[in-house]
Amino acid sequence: MSIKYLHSNHRMSQVTIHKDTVYLAGQVASDPSADVRGQTEQILDGIDKLLAEAGTSKENILSATIWLTDMSEFSEMNAVWDAWVVQGRPPVRACVESNLAGPAWKVEIMVIAALPE
Repeated sequence: MSIKYLHSNHRMSQVTIHKDTVYLAGQVASDPSADVRGQTEQILDGIDKLLAEAGTSKENILSATIWLTDMSEFSEMNAVWDAWVVQGRPPVRACVESNLAGPAWKVEIMVIAALPE
């Protein structure tokens, strides 16, 4: 069984690849001073880059989990998500309200994607 880890430290990896599946750690904004739209844009851009590095893309996302610190910002996050997600290929998704590890972060997104055949 072959497992590949990318961008790892002593605690975690940002990407794990096992067989034909790519698992991303929860992604947060690099600039947490941005509003929820800006943070979501940063996160999705980072997800695009990590998926490309792993050999796949958002076209192959199977599932997404989204954490928001304030559900009143759900529609703002969704506006960015809806513009980004591949039309006709939306993944299964969950979105919940939660405290995040850093107080400035407003959103965190984790995805699982398939490698293309």
